[in-house]
Amino acid sequence: MCAAVYVLSTVTGYVLTSALLLKCPTLLHRRKRETFLSRHISHRGGAGENLENTMAAFQHAVDLGTDMLELDCHLTKDDQVVVSHDANLRRSTGINAYISDLAYAELPPYNCKLEVTFQRECFCEGGEDKRIPLLRDVFDAFPNTPVNIDIKVNNDTLIRKVSELVAKYDREHLTVWGNSSNQVVKKCYKENPRIPVLFSLPRVLQLLGLFYTGLLPFVPLKEQFLEIPMPSIITKLLMRKALFNHLTDRGIQVYIWVLNDEEDFQRAFDLGATGVMTDFPTRLKEFMDRNGISKIQ
Repeated sequence: MCAAVYVLSTVTGYVLTSALLLKCPTLLHRRKRETFLSRHISHRGGAGENLENTMAAFQHAVDLGTDMLELDCHLTKDDQVVVSHDANLRRSTGINAYISDLAYAELPPYNCKLEVTFQRECFCEGGEDKRIPLLRDVFDAFPNTPVNIDIKVNNDTLIRKVSELVAKYDREHLTVWGNSSNQVVKKCYKENPRIPVLFSLPRVLQLLGLFYTGLLPFVPLKEQFLEIPMPSIITKLLMRKALFNHLTDRGIQVYIWVLNDEEDFQRAFDLGATGVMTDFPTRLKEFMDRNGISKIQ
């Protein structure tokens, strides 16, 4: 009888402590320092309004007042860090070649018309800018705009060179990087722990497990940004306002991608997401302006 009472009191104490720390995580963890906050994030610069990952797309998004540019990086044969989503150029340029097999000067221009990946039966027809840019071009043009970098391949040289560029342009406080691969994120963090990292997919799953077992409030987290897709099976499990609020209170920003209609915009913000990533920056800006959520409070 005494043993049962002891177990019951221990479990009750654990549950109450977990619940308290879930709502007040700074009792145990120091809040992460947030050097920027992003509500409006332009996916590939806004792939629904300009050709993806071009300087024209990035300029358009920045002119609209986007809080962050999201882009993807690869390494050319001559070790130049370029901004492009695909390793192979067939989809984007019509040329069946890998970026890693070509020098930067040999890269072909983008096609005039590209499918918008996250919008069904939608294509974007671009203007005159069809050039695959260098990452340093983006840093030169937008020195004060936060950039979200997806390291597309597990390449030590790519990771090192991106880190060197971020440091050279004094952008460690304006950059987040990573990949769905836990191995890539670990390498990024090891290469330069001053650049905040994203949760990898395995770490997202671990985060879920910690949340639903009540252990999350007790566990330190090195990541500062959680990016999750919507809709998906994982997201339907993950999307709990209590989780988002807990992470936000710890200084971890929650971004939901890639959302392109107002119903999903509303749902994401209602759930407490820090920001939304979209292919249509104009559409998101108009929604946020109408609903008075353009500014971080």
